[in-house]
Amino acid sequence: MTVKRKIYALSLLLVTLMVLVLVLSRIDAAPRTDDSYVYADTINVVPEVSGRIIELPVKDNQLVKKGELLYRIDPRPFQNSLDASQARLITLNEQIKLSERSVSAQQYNAAAVAAQVESARSQYQQAKDTYNRKLALKGKNYVSTEELEQARTARNSAEANYNSTRLQARQATAAVSGVDALVAQRDEVRAQIAEAKLNLEYSEVRAPFDGRVTALKTTAGQYASPAQPVMTLIDTRQWYVIANFRETDLKGITEGTTATVFIMADTGKAFSGTVESMSYGVSPGDSATVGGLQSVEKTINWVHVSQRFPVKIKMSETDRELFRIGASAVVILHRDNKI
Repeated sequence: MTVKRKIYALSLLLVTLMVLVLVLSRIDAAPRTDDSYVYADTINVVPEVSGRIIELPVKDNQLVKKGELLYRIDPRPFQNSLDASQARLITLNEQIKLSERSVSAQQYNAAAVAAQVESARSQYQQAKDTYNRKLALKGKNYVSTEELEQARTARNSAEANYNSTRLQARQATAAVSGVDALVAQRDEVRAQIAEAKLNLEYSEVRAPFDGRVTALKTTAGQYASPAQPVMTLIDTRQWYVIANFRETDLKGITEGTTATVFIMADTGKAFSGTVESMSYGVSPGDSATVGGLQSVEKTINWVHVSQRFPVKIKMSETDRELFRIGASAVVILHRDNKI
């Protein structure tokens, strides 16, 4: 081998080593993974009340705005319940008015009898004093036997009248009724009205946020119940990418680390995002299972490889046509760039 060829080979080796070092340094500064997928929060749209769906204006995969009607359940049973409760409330209010008038009359009667008791007591006290005075004078022969007997009779009569009016007063007081039972019934009916109004409101199910309808597999006429979701709604207000990075790549990665994301459907478009959080637990593998933890399979099972942990990336840029839950993505993290 000539000297020129040796120099050429050595130069080629040096260039290769420099390129390798450069690539490794870039990889170390910006770890990358294609084990990623697009994610967004979802809710199951479940009715609060049971009934037959009479209106379903949306279709599968349709974009909807917050407050837009998703489906309507037949409101007639709830309207009938509301009307019946309101009619019952009107009846109870009238009954309470009549009872209050009756109670007022009973109270007036009890007050009148109480006044009679006071009058009878005064008369009895006066008759008793008269009798006692004449009894004292009888010993001095100032009062005849007939006058004393008349005083005794008057005293006994006044006492009997006093006892009679006292009994009437107790009866009048006991006869005074109240409206507490009717008022309690009215409170119960008011609660029924509130429940009927709420059920009537629940018969219309509207989008709680801007989103996309998915998993819709029914139509108007279907009987809906709280036990069965009618559709799923994807929250399109915020998209995420879940990227499974090797634990050896997570050094220096913190909340706020910037990321570049490519969606597999069109890798010509780059989207930016930031790390929102990193998982602190995954299932260790086939030999041990920890309930509730996400299972991330290792790519090579017959050698010891680094575990991978999900990194949740909050997207600041999206594309309506490309971002779908579960879509494959490529993620590059930039250790030196943080927000």
